[in-house]
Amino acid sequence: MNKILLPIDFSENSENAIQYACQIAKDGDFELELVHIFSQHSNTYLNAKNTEPLHDPRIKEAERNMESVLDKIKSNFPKIKLNAIFRDGNLYDEIKKLTAAYDYTAIVMGTKGASGLEALFIGSNTYDTILNTKTPVLAIPINVTAFKKDKIGLLCNFKEAELTALSQAIPLLKNNFHLVLIHVNTTDKPIKDIDNELKTWIDKLEKEFGKLDLSYTIKPQTLFMRQKETVAQAITSVLIDEQIDILILTKSKKSVFRQLREANVIKKMAFDIQIPTFFSRVNKD
Repeated sequence: MNKILLPIDFSENSENAIQYACQIAKDGDFELELVHIFSQHSNTYLNAKNTEPLHDPRIKEAERNMESVLDKIKSNFPKIKLNAIFRDGNLYDEIKKLTAAYDYTAIVMGTKGASGLEALFIGSNTYDTILNTKTPVLAIPINVTAFKKDKIGLLCNFKEAELTALSQAIPLLKNNFHLVLIHVNTTDKPIKDIDNELKTWIDKLEKEFGKLDLSYTIKPQTLFMRQKETVAQAITSVLIDEQIDILILTKSKKSVFRQLREANVIKKMAFDIQIPTFFSRVNKD
């Protein structure tokens, strides 16, 4: 697993994701596979009267754009191995086919706007990719340009899926980062009890991954205007306070990600995460 799949559409968001992915590839010695997917068919020449074969004008334009992207990457990152792919169809379906054929380390995708995860859920194709793909997805908000991994956050509810998520993130991010376990105290459990749970959990982590550079934070749901903040708001405040560079999310049925999705929190803009977010691949839960 030494390849990163990078869907691109030559937009500003895409350009940002390319730059970020190149930095990851350089840092971890990954090969980049750039894929452009034609998701809509052009009707420009459907009524042509001649008998010459009809050619979609988007193809030549996309080829020129791809060549320009590759030239720029080669100029700035000459040691990165590159491969370009063109596909015609639905974004999610085509990515599913590609990831079924090769075990990529991760998919790196840009979001549609500066609002991070909230923006991911505007586009159903991107949402479907994150929710259903069997390859981890690293989503890059447009406001993030530099690849940093000094502090990696992992939402911690003491579930096995969190171990799986970390095991999937390490091949992409390597081991040289500080891990911050983030636990939101939604049940008002005594802090000393959570401390004991976290210490036991850390022992389990280190048994699985070896000695880790880590810390943890316990976040209560604070009151604001007599209303308790949501889990999403609590997480966001921790990310800011702890200066987290990348967040790791699991997609198991009991994870915060699923809880937020099912409660429609993200579309209500409550989960406004503006940092790169790593979504573990789907496993049976």
